[in-house]
Amino acid sequence: MDYWSALEVYKEMLLVYLEEGRRQVNSRCSDLEPWQLIGASVLTTLGILWLKGFLFQQESLTSRIKKQCFRLIRKIPFVGDSIQRQLNKALDDMSASLCTLKEGMSYTKQLPSKGLTQTQVMEKIKEYDTLNEVQWEKGCVSGAVYWGDETLTKLLVKVYGDFAWSNPLHPDIFPGVRKMEAEVVRMSCTLFHGGPNSCGTVTSGGTESILMACKAYRDMAHERGVKYPEILAPVSVHAAFDKAAHYFGMKLVHIPLDQKTMKVDVKAMRRAISKNTAMLVCSAPQFPHGIIDPVEDVAKLAVRYNIPLHVDACLGGFLIVFMEKAGYSLSPFDFRVKGVTSISADTHKYGYAPKGSSVILYSDKRYRHYQYFVAPDWQGGIYASPSVAGSRPGGIIAACWATMMYMGESGYVDATRKIISTARKIRNEIKKIKGVFVFGNPEVSVVAIGSEVFDIFRLSNALTSNGWNLNTLQYPSSIHICCTVLHTQPGIADRFIREVKDQVAIIMKNPKEKTTGKGAIYGMAQAIPDRTLVTEISRGFLDCLYSTEAPKSNISHMNGNGKAH
Repeated sequence: MDYWSALEVYKEMLLVYLEEGRRQVNSRCSDLEPWQLIGASVLTTLGILWLKGFLFQQESLTSRIKKQCFRLIRKIPFVGDSIQRQLNKALDDMSASLCTLKEGMSYTKQLPSKGLTQTQVMEKIKEYDTLNEVQWEKGCVSGAVYWGDETLTKLLVKVYGDFAWSNPLHPDIFPGVRKMEAEVVRMSCTLFHGGPNSCGTVTSGGTESILMACKAYRDMAHERGVKYPEILAPVSVHAAFDKAAHYFGMKLVHIPLDQKTMKVDVKAMRRAISKNTAMLVCSAPQFPHGIIDPVEDVAKLAVRYNIPLHVDACLGGFLIVFMEKAGYSLSPFDFRVKGVTSISADTHKYGYAPKGSSVILYSDKRYRHYQYFVAPDWQGGIYASPSVAGSRPGGIIAACWATMMYMGESGYVDATRKIISTARKIRNEIKKIKGVFVFGNPEVSVVAIGSEVFDIFRLSNALTSNGWNLNTLQYPSSIHICCTVLHTQPGIADRFIREVKDQVAIIMKNPKEKTTGKGAIYGMAQAIPDRTLVTEISRGFLDCLYSTEAPKSNISHMNGNGKAH
C-alpha cells in the first residue's frame, strides 16, 4: 500500500469515528431541552476558564498550596500561639539590638520650639556619631564602604554643597547638572565599550538601575503581545530582580547554577525560554559568590531567540572594566558581546562616588525609550521623567562626576590592581585551609566560604567576635568577604587569613557542635518551610528601623491570620 492509499484509509477511519462520536452525543442529548444544553455549555466554559486561572498564575500552584497549608496550621490554637510567641521573642530581641541608645540619650519626637544654632546642631551630630561601634575604617567590614578616602571625601562635600539645591528635573535652571549627568553616562558607556548609539541614565542605586531595565523590557514585551512577561535569571541573581518582578507584574524564573562553577546553567536557561520571556539576565559578578556568569554563551541565546540580555554589573562593574589594564584578563562581558543590550553598574561602589548613584546603560536609544515615563495630558503640563524619581539630587550627580574626574583612569586602575590582588590572595590561601572551601573560582572582589564538615555560621560567629563584619548567605549556607580599598591596607588580608585558619582549627576539634547566637538564628531561618514567617520577621526588622520607642514586639497583637484582635 502506497502513501496516498494509506492516507485515504486513515481519513475514512477518522470519519467513521467522528460519525460515531456525533451519534453518541446526539443520543445522550436527545432528551435535553435547549436551555439545558446552553446552560451546560456556559457552565463548562466558565469552569474551564476558572481552572485555567487557578492553575496558570504567576505564583506556582505548589507555592500557593504550601502557603495555604501553613495558614491552616497556624490557625490550630496551640500551634499558632506557640509560633506567635516565638515571633514576638525574635522581634523583641531584634528591637533591643537595633534600638538601644546610650545612657542619657532619647529620641526627638517633635520640632524644637526654636531652631538650634549651627554649633548646637553639630554637637547633636557628634552625639549621634557616637552610636557607631563598627570601625569600618580599619578594613574589617565586607563591602558597605568601598573607600572613604579623606581627600576625596572633602572634595565631595565641597562639590555637593555647591550643587545642594540643584535638581535635574529642571535642566533649564540647572544646565550644569544636566551636562554632568550626560558626561557620567557617556564616560560609563565608553568604559563598557558602548557604540555611538549607546546611552543610559544616572539612577539612585543598583536597585533602581535594575528596575529600569526590567520596566523597559516589560513594556517591550507588552508591545509584542506578551501578557505575562518573564525574567529568566540565575538563582544567584540580585534580589532587586525579585523586587522588579513584584513591582511590575512580571514572573521571575530562576535558573539553576552549575554546582561546581556556581555559574548559571546555560542549557537550563535555553530550556526555560518561552513565548513569555521578556529578558535574560547574567551577573558580572553575582553578589553571593563573586562569580561572573558565562555572558558570551547566554548572549548567543539572546541573539538566537531575539530576546534582550541584561548584564548586572552593579557590584563589580567599576572593577571589571579596569581589570585588563590592571593585568587581569576576563572573558568579554560588555557591549562588545553581540546580544548584550543593557548593563547596570554602581558608581557608588567601586566607582567611589557617594551613596545614591548608579548608571543603567543601553546598547541603543530605542531600549531607553521604553524606560521613560511620559504623561502628555497632565493639567500641570507635559510630565516626562527618565527614571523612577521625579526630582533628583543634583548634588549627588555632581559629586559622582567629580569623583570620576578626580580618580581618572590611572586612579581606577591602581585601585583595581590592589583590590583584585588582595581578593585573590585571600581566595588562594583560604583554599589551602582544611575544613572549608571557596565557592567556584571568583575572579573579582568577592570570596565566598563554605564547609562540608561543620556549620559555616560557627566560623561567622567566631570572626564576628574578633571584630569582623562579614556577609551571611543562604541556600547554600556560606559567608563571604567583599574586598574594598580598605582591605588593601597593610596587614588586613594577612590578619583575615590567619584568623580564619585559627578559628577553623578550633572548630575542627569538635565539628558537630551546634551553632549558637545569630548564626543559629540564620541557620534556623533557612529551615523554616513557611517562608511567610521569615517575611513577618523581616517586616518587623524594617519596622524597628523607624522605631522611636522602647524595644517591644511589633506584632504582639496579631493572630495567625495577620489580623488585629
